[in-house]
Amino acid sequence: MQESGNSIAEFFTNLVATLGGYVWSPALVYLCLAAGLFYSIMTRFVQVRLFREMLRLLFSSKESEHGISSFQALAVSLSGRVGTGNIAGVAAAIGFGGPGAVFWMWVVAFLGAATAYVESTLGQIYKEVDDGQYRGGPAYYIEKAMGQTWYAWIFAVTTIFVCGVLLPGVQSNSIGNAINLAVGEGGTMVGLFGDAVPLTKIVTGIGVAAVLGFIIFGGVRRIAHVTQVVVPFMAIGYILMAVGIIIYHISDLPSIIALIIGDAFTWMAGFGAAIGWGVKRGIYSNEAGQGSGPHAAAASEVQHPAQQGLVQAFSVYVDTLFVCSATAFMILITQQYYVQGIDQSISGGVLGSDVIIASPAFTQLALESVMGGIGKVFVAVALFFFAFTTLLAYYYIAETNVAYIRRTLHVPWLLWLLKLATLAAVFFGTLREANLAWAMGDLGVGLMAWLNIIGILILFFMGRPALKALKDYEAQRNAGVKEYTFDPKALGIKNAHFWEKE
Repeated sequence: MQESGNSIAEFFTNLVATLGGYVWSPALVYLCLAAGLFYSIMTRFVQVRLFREMLRLLFSSKESEHGISSFQALAVSLSGRVGTGNIAGVAAAIGFGGPGAVFWMWVVAFLGAATAYVESTLGQIYKEVDDGQYRGGPAYYIEKAMGQTWYAWIFAVTTIFVCGVLLPGVQSNSIGNAINLAVGEGGTMVGLFGDAVPLTKIVTGIGVAAVLGFIIFGGVRRIAHVTQVVVPFMAIGYILMAVGIIIYHISDLPSIIALIIGDAFTWMAGFGAAIGWGVKRGIYSNEAGQGSGPHAAAASEVQHPAQQGLVQAFSVYVDTLFVCSATAFMILITQQYYVQGIDQSISGGVLGSDVIIASPAFTQLALESVMGGIGKVFVAVALFFFAFTTLLAYYYIAETNVAYIRRTLHVPWLLWLLKLATLAAVFFGTLREANLAWAMGDLGVGLMAWLNIIGILILFFMGRPALKALKDYEAQRNAGVKEYTFDPKALGIKNAHFWEKE
């Protein structure tokens, strides 16, 4: 029975991985890099020029009757960006692409900050007030700026399926694997495909789904209030722990940095593998260009759309340059890794190949090598907070796209169906094998990235609204205004109905 279940699970894993391979072809990898470079040049590297302004804007607005503050919007978007990809995802990038994959994660973060500015500013420009809340995102700006409702619907339906079904399972799966590794299986039961499932994972799945259900039935404000407390706490605590481990191995730090940079341009793990896995896991982690960030950006109360675009660009830095780098340095400096297909002595890793790459194991064992048994427990707790807040962000993104569809298709039970589907995906995702969960997640991220990046590139040739907003904001900033204003009609931006009324 168990062999039959394993064969069924393996079939689905291979099928999803094959589809994901087509979606994550080299074309998408280089499209992500090219879009980031293109908008970096077009914005004159806004991610560098206005870095201090990003910091100033973090606490410059307050929540209102209809919207949340800039910091709350940052927290909601960071809850989506800072998740399992920062712990298990970085480990997978190293395990499949070599240490050089970390370098390409840095590259995609630096370039992706410009992409994040563009998509998040668009989300603000074309947002709406729906049932007393600000709503916006790619579906809204594709419809209003491009005038292509059919394309907007494709993005909305795809995003509901991706964020409501495919991606939640990755987060809950990593929580289950981390807790299972930390405390043990506690016995097994027969799973959906006839395979043996640890009782620890079953209990974890029920617990995570129950807590998630309580919060998502409370609406976007409850989500924002939870994430604005949890996200800073979890990120700072995790980074401090990583800094402690790096200090413990400080003499090895120069050689680790040299390894990352040197391997990025060698054939140790394959030049293409390093770029491919670095970009794939970079996009999965920081979400720049994926189209998820604009949803939280649109919910923010700001004086000018460019302000939230700058805040969201900063969130990409926090995610990859801080949190992902913390994980990478912990794994590499303690040598608790191996590269698939590469001899142990060549890769520098000291682990056996029985350790699953697509899991938090590398990170847990890195901490355990310094802290003892508490290391696994710390990562399990950190991963719970990382992944759980990401689940909240995924639900909010899916809910926003349901709201977009309900403007035309008045089906009252759609939101309830989404909530039930998300909770089911979380529970069953906890029980799945890690490879299947990640394959489904990669497929979903790739689909959203294709649709969104093509959309924002087309919009460059259809009025350049995000660039016009940036120019207008910088002109007011240079003039020293205290209260910013945004007049889309004066800038030649059409269909920005919310701001036209303002």
